[in-house]
Amino acid sequence: MSQRNGGVKTRAFKAAFPKVLPICISFFFLAMSYGVLMGTRGFSFLWPLCMSAFIYTGSMEFVTVNLLVSAFNPFATLMLALMMGTRHLFYGLSMLGRFKNMGAKKPYLIYAMCDETFAVNNSAQIPADVDRGWFYFFVSLLNQVSWVAGATLGGIVGGRLTFDTTGLDFVMTALFVVIFVDQWLTTKRKSHMAALTGIVVPVICMALFGADNFMIPSLIAMLVMFIMLRPYLDDLKPDNVGKRDDADGGRIRCGS
Repeated sequence: MSQRNGGVKTRAFKAAFPKVLPICISFFFLAMSYGVLMGTRGFSFLWPLCMSAFIYTGSMEFVTVNLLVSAFNPFATLMLALMMGTRHLFYGLSMLGRFKNMGAKKPYLIYAMCDETFAVNNSAQIPADVDRGWFYFFVSLLNQVSWVAGATLGGIVGGRLTFDTTGLDFVMTALFVVIFVDQWLTTKRKSHMAALTGIVVPVICMALFGADNFMIPSLIAMLVMFIMLRPYLDDLKPDNVGKRDDADGGRIRCGS
C-alpha cells in the first residue's frame, strides 16, 4: 500500500513541478527582495522566515515591513489585511468543488492558495493517471516553499549588507506597475474601466483622507465599485470571445 501511495505522489509531483517552476523562480527572487528589505530594517532572518510561512501574502508582507516600524495601530492593520485579501474570497469560492473530498489535504490547500497557485490549479490539464488532490497539494507546496526559501535567504543576506539600500522597498510598487501596464496593453476587454478605477479612486481618497489614511477607504471604495460594475468589467470583446471559443473547442470554460 505504501509503495502504491508513493507512486501516486511521485506522479503528482512530476506533473506539478513543470507547471510551477517558472512561478517558483519568480517567487524566490521576489521573496528574496522582501527578505533583504526586512534585513536592512534591522530584523532577524527569523522574521521573514515566519512571516512568509504564516502570512504568505506577498503584498501584505511588504506592507507589514512599514507597519512594524511605525506606530502600532491594530485596527488599521486588521482592516488593511482584510481589504488586501478580499480577492481570496472570490476565487476561493470557485475552488470549493475542486477541494471537495480532499481529506486531510483540504485545510492546507485552502491556506496555501495564492493568486498564482489558484491560476495553476484552476487551469491545469491534469493527466488521467495523476491524483488531483496530490497535484493541487504539490502545486501549493512548491510555490510556498520557494517563497519561504527566498524570504529566508534574503533576510540572511539583508542583515549583512553594508551599502545603501534606499529605495529597495519600491520593488513591490514596481511589480504592480508592471502588472498594470501589462493589463492595459494586453486586455481583451472593451474598455480599461478596471484599470482606470484603480487609479481614480485612490487619487480621490488621497485628496479626501490624506496620504496617511487613504489606503483603507480606497480599497473599500474599489471593492464596492468593482461589485457594482462587474457586468461591464466582465464584458469581453466579441472577436476575442470567438477566438477563445475556438481555442477551447467551442466551449467557454469558466472556473473549470
